[in-house]
Amino acid sequence: MKKKSTLIIDNSSRPRCLGYSQIFNTLCFIAFALAIFAGCKKDTYKAVEGVCPIVTATDPSDKAVDVVLNKVISATFNTAMDSASISNLTFIIKQGATVITGKVSTTADNKVFTFKPTVALLPFVTYTGTITTGATDVFHTALTDNYVWTFTTIPQVTLSANPVLGGTVAGAGVFAQGSKATVTATPNTGFTFTSWTDAGVVVSTSSSYQFTMAGNRTLVANFTAIPVGNFAVVLSSAPVAGGTTGGAGAFAAGTVVTVTSTPNAGYTFTNWTDNGVIVSVSSSYQFIIASNRTLVANYTVIPASQLAVVLSSNPIAGGSTTGSGSYTSGSSVTVTATANVGYTFANWTENGNVVSTSAAYTFALSASRTLVANFTVITFTLTTSAVNGTVVANPNQTTYNFGSAVQLTASPATGYVFTGWSGDATGTANPLTVTMNANKNITATFAPITFTLTVTALNGAVVKNPNATNYNSGTIVQLTATANPGYTFTGWTVDATGTTNPLSVTMNANKNITANFTLNPAVGPTLANLGGAGNFTILTQAGITDVPTSAITGNIGASPISGASLVIGCPEVNGTIYTIDGAGQTSACAVTNKNLVDIAVADMGTAYTTNYGLTTPAPVNEQSSGVLSGETLTPGIYKWSSNVSITTGITLKGGPNDTWVFQIAGNLTVNNSAIITLTGGAQAKNIVWVVAGATTALGTNVDFSGVILSKNLISLNTGAKVTGRLLSQKAVTLIKNIVVNP
Repeated sequence: MKKKSTLIIDNSSRPRCLGYSQIFNTLCFIAFALAIFAGCKKDTYKAVEGVCPIVTATDPSDKAVDVVLNKVISATFNTAMDSASISNLTFIIKQGATVITGKVSTTADNKVFTFKPTVALLPFVTYTGTITTGATDVFHTALTDNYVWTFTTIPQVTLSANPVLGGTVAGAGVFAQGSKATVTATPNTGFTFTSWTDAGVVVSTSSSYQFTMAGNRTLVANFTAIPVGNFAVVLSSAPVAGGTTGGAGAFAAGTVVTVTSTPNAGYTFTNWTDNGVIVSVSSSYQFIIASNRTLVANYTVIPASQLAVVLSSNPIAGGSTTGSGSYTSGSSVTVTATANVGYTFANWTENGNVVSTSAAYTFALSASRTLVANFTVITFTLTTSAVNGTVVANPNQTTYNFGSAVQLTASPATGYVFTGWSGDATGTANPLTVTMNANKNITATFAPITFTLTVTALNGAVVKNPNATNYNSGTIVQLTATANPGYTFTGWTVDATGTTNPLSVTMNANKNITANFTLNPAVGPTLANLGGAGNFTILTQAGITDVPTSAITGNIGASPISGASLVIGCPEVNGTIYTIDGAGQTSACAVTNKNLVDIAVADMGTAYTTNYGLTTPAPVNEQSSGVLSGETLTPGIYKWSSNVSITTGITLKGGPNDTWVFQIAGNLTVNNSAIITLTGGAQAKNIVWVVAGATTALGTNVDFSGVILSKNLISLNTGAKVTGRLLSQKAVTLIKNIVVNP
């Protein structure tokens, strides 16, 4: 609006704004007035009409919204302005306290001035424009006040993919505040779409996401790599704005997958297609995955003249529906609900109100309907049992919905180990995941942990009680060590220590235990070495005679003198028969070895003399007056000055290294059937009978032990057995006897 101002001589009014000519004429007027009184010349003033400069319009206008980001901002004045006065100093655009840089230009009439930002404006940001009082018109008249206005730029949708290789996105750009925007995400090969997030918050799990603009949106399409061996389910909407989908992802072969579609306002669901082939007309489509699936949810625009029937399933996996679409008002419509495995149909509801309990629901359509097919999941019981252990179910419930996954963890009791599942489950997997598709009864089996116990004993024995091949964990086994004669138990080693006997062993691992025994120190005299005579079981200096059949184990030797003979059958000797010559020899198998026999005979004599003369330890003289009958004799030297007879037998008790020497000045007579019994480990080789008398005579069926060193004849009656040696400086006579080298 233009305003005029006229200069009036009197002061009844003043102009609101003055131009330079007006100021000049005013000064003249003042001078003229003074001249009246001072005699000035006639006044030459002329009144000049002027226009006050103001901003009449801006683009964008004050409080404008959805301003484009490349906007050139303009201000229009009511009069021609001095272009030099309008610059970045007087035409200012700010974002908050930040001054925006740009170029100021004008039109030919100097009434419209523009501001072109150096860079594009930011989306959904409020800017403030100011034309300051520094702006003047061509008469140099300034704005009386700063002109200030604001405007807000259009919001923007920014999209990205995570990871970048996961897929592509579409739908980014600027959109008017309050308008609908639709963005889409398409996974690349090897990935599946997961979700849309805004500032880390999931805002949609549908690859096609429609929303109302309410400021800037920075959306991230999240993709997940498909694990090796899994199959992908990729979903999309056609058209993109038609609706949203759910159920995409990666799944193991054989998994039951349910995908859903929800139409946006103005659309109805039509069908699911795979490579252009219709696979379902239900918005909730369930299938068993056996390969990659790329499914498209197809939607149809609802014609303005028709009404919509929108169907959905609750829960999504409960079942499928048919009958959705657009229909003419008054049409008879039938919608059908079909329960999936593990569910039963319950009812149809609209806005939470039950409208039908029939799976096939028919009605006359008079308004758009949004119906929900409600299904009830079938539930099952899970019973677990365990002996010698426990089973924990997670989750632990009284009943489980069809298809629920329950994890069973078996824990053995102390001393037991889990061995497997039985009943309605098999195998040894632990934990075990059970899919509830029926009532189930599952048993966890536990077996005792068993261990082996190996016991080693040398020169002794160990008795295990109980004696078993394997022992359950925790079993206590008693080990009793018994030393062999002549040995003493000294302790346990390897997996046991100490000298406790018996020893209690707790079986908590495989164990190997050794019982150790030590040889007792020898008791008795130090026996004279037999030298070469030790190579013979029978050795004589006057021949050997035999009444067949005898059995001799070991070598025999004879050193005949005048008239002596060797009469023995070769098969009777398990060894070699040695002589010094062939005189009197009747054994065809005899071997002549004078040197060997002579040495042996000489050593026999030395052994006789030495053993007969032993005095350490001190001899026991005249034991039982020379008549031995049932005595038990310990190691040592026993000496008699006369004959000795053994009537029923004696016992020699001692260790394996203990020694006995019997020094007999007279004859030794062992009565029929008498027995020399050795106990405690005593050995026949460590018993020496030194007989100086005329005869050493062993009766019928005598069982004799020891080495006989005889000065004269050694005579064995029928059936006598000797475990030892017969070493005679005269002859040896045999009658069907057994002589065994000790």
